[in-house]
Amino acid sequence: MSVPVLSVRDLRTHFFTRAGVVKAVDDVSFDLAAGEIMGLVGESGSGKTVTGFSLLGLVDAPGRIVGGSIKLNGTELVGMSQRGLRARRGREISMIFQDPIATLNPMLTIGQQMRLAMEAHERTSRRGADTRAAELLSQVGIPSARERLGAYPHEFSGGMRQRVAIAVALLHRPSVIVADEPTTALDVSIQAQILFQMRDLARETGTALIWISHDLAVVSSLASKLAVMYAGRIVEQGPTATLLRDPRHPYTAGLIASLPATAEPGAPLSQIPGTTPSLLSLPKGCPFAPRCARASDVCATDPALEARGDRAWRCFHPVGLSEGAVS
Repeated sequence: MSVPVLSVRDLRTHFFTRAGVVKAVDDVSFDLAAGEIMGLVGESGSGKTVTGFSLLGLVDAPGRIVGGSIKLNGTELVGMSQRGLRARRGREISMIFQDPIATLNPMLTIGQQMRLAMEAHERTSRRGADTRAAELLSQVGIPSARERLGAYPHEFSGGMRQRVAIAVALLHRPSVIVADEPTTALDVSIQAQILFQMRDLARETGTALIWISHDLAVVSSLASKLAVMYAGRIVEQGPTATLLRDPRHPYTAGLIASLPATAEPGAPLSQIPGTTPSLLSLPKGCPFAPRCARASDVCATDPALEARGDRAWRCFHPVGLSEGAVS
């Protein structure tokens, strides 16, 4: 396997509140190679977005990274100064947020905002900046790109604004882009177009992509591998096709079974019983045990991450794998 552009080991991000310590990210590890797309999936509150923010050093108080390692192109980011992190954001690692209207300045034209983003990391002429900006807008599917540089965010539709946000993230050809549910608010046809474009852009530019989503169906059409999060931890990860066909963790199996496409027409949709536990009061041992039909007394202890080949899971009673069997 090639050397990863991003290597995360034992990452822990906690929030120190008056009510107690919230372990939003707890012992998360993964590698990402150049051009690779990884889907990070799970229910709301599972720690997906906090993981993404941690990678860019964007966690605000009362939260902070309390342990682990984040290596970007071999450079350790945990413990780096804010000045050092700012020098890398946008240039080596970028983020696409869920709501582009909240990240684009309504008082500046698209061209002005893209020029400012470029000037933050490199010296360039206005003509050169506009040429680069127009090329990227065209690359993400915005027609008449040169003319649209003079438009303001409110003059774009929601789908077009999200394309602008993607173009801004691509300005410096970063090694890694973290996309935090960027297509959630878009209609299905626009969503499909953006997913198709992001897959092609990752392939063409060699940029690695982490696609954060609660929608397993969406991310499975884009990512080459998946990491499933629950209660701040990755409970299963592996190649997308293999994981969807043959899940190991009961939570992953429950997510797949709850997809509408897996149900018989007219039949009730499957659902995972119970609700996600509060991160302030997690049950002892496996946090999924109270919702799991396979749980036993051993689940009162904390399951370790078991790795077999290119797959890994945290479960004493993995689905479809009898005790002592080899996957």
